[in-house]
Amino acid sequence: MPIFSIGEDIIFPPVKLAEPNGLIAVGGDLSVPRLIEAYRQGIFPWYSSGEPILWWSPDPRFVLFPDEIYVSKTMRQVLNRGYFKITCDEDFSAVIEGCRGPRKRERGTWITDEMKDAYLRLHQEGYAHSVEAWKDGEIVGGLYGVSLGRCFFGESMFARESNASKAALITFVRFLKTNGFVVVDCQVYTKHLESLGARLISRDEFLTLVNEGLRYETMRGSWRGLFSNTPSIVHSD
Repeated sequence: MPIFSIGEDIIFPPVKLAEPNGLIAVGGDLSVPRLIEAYRQGIFPWYSSGEPILWWSPDPRFVLFPDEIYVSKTMRQVLNRGYFKITCDEDFSAVIEGCRGPRKRERGTWITDEMKDAYLRLHQEGYAHSVEAWKDGEIVGGLYGVSLGRCFFGESMFARESNASKAALITFVRFLKTNGFVVVDCQVYTKHLESLGARLISRDEFLTLVNEGLRYETMRGSWRGLFSNTPSIVHSD
């Protein structure tokens, strides 16, 4: 079956028509309305420089449920001692640049200039958010993604110092749990996120969760300063 080619209309084929590897469509653009519609249908863009825009909806889907976040003894100590200062939406551009940098893990070079500009627009429109881990006044890790309803669609994370991205994610997920978020989309499997409690579910189950989360109003706008009311971690497991 040929891959669906996207034109000017903001429309995607049913995800059940995706290829076994999750590829569902090619082409189109990265406008704010198209990206929002894609996420609402469980679809995300992922492609490399020189390729056309590729759209994906893998099955199974890798997700993290906020009440299943795993906090190890080491991470409890890191968080309780305040080794990193964790903020939200303080420097979205710096976080996405950090995610674009070289790394040992895969998915390091897929954030093209076009992708960066697109998510900066989403951030300016109040849909995309960043989480920063700071040490000595410098950003040493973080993550970014898109929030719709009570779903958070994670895009990428990075760390320049051990445990920085973990500290950012754990703090952020606790905030999402406090605010009733249904699921954190991690897209595809990584060992790093599995160690924090993420797991694979079927695409059908994922779409059911997304539809449940989309019944709620999107917390649109800047999330700067919202961690001030997030409780510190004392116990886990």
